[in-house]
Amino acid sequence: MKFFLCVMGMVMIVEGLPYFAFPEKMKEIIATVTELPENSLRRFGAILMLLGLGVVYFGKKLL
Repeated sequence: MKFFLCVMGMVMIVEGLPYFAFPEKMKEIIATVTELPENSLRRFGAILMLLGLGVVYFGKKLL
């Protein structure tokens, strides 16, 4: 559970950084994302999940 909380905290830091550093650019990006078709967003989400799974797998394998 301790490791999970550390990972969740790191995810929150990484997710929040662009909003803190570039708030005006993030508004533009969010406006662009709302105009994308749902299939494109699903595909992008699936690719990100698979990449994340690969990073976790190789991280566990190598470390």
